[in-house]
Amino acid sequence: MVDLSGHSAENRQFASKQESQRNARYGGILFLIYLVVYAIYVGLNTFAPETMDQVPFAGLNLAILFGAGLIVLALILALIYSWLCRAAASHFPNDIQNPEPRKDV
Repeated sequence: MVDLSGHSAENRQFASKQESQRNARYGGILFLIYLVVYAIYVGLNTFAPETMDQVPFAGLNLAILFGAGLIVLALILALIYSWLCRAAASHFPNDIQNPEPRKDV
């Protein structure tokens, strides 16, 4: 399970520029995954609206189900991002868990 006990992220110092770049890369990849799924949703609504009118189950049309799925996907991707960044950060021995506030900010 992801540890969300939460040390403040605003005072966190990265162990290295490499760690910061890796976290940005994780975020970019997860964003692209979401972007592809969202583009499919928009494309279906634009070019095949009759597909989105279908009612697969529970009396809800596909547009509603797909939209709710997008929200759930965003939450799942956020948890994955948090887990990836924390798991990767634990591999850096110089990572500061409770840093002093930065003086240059």
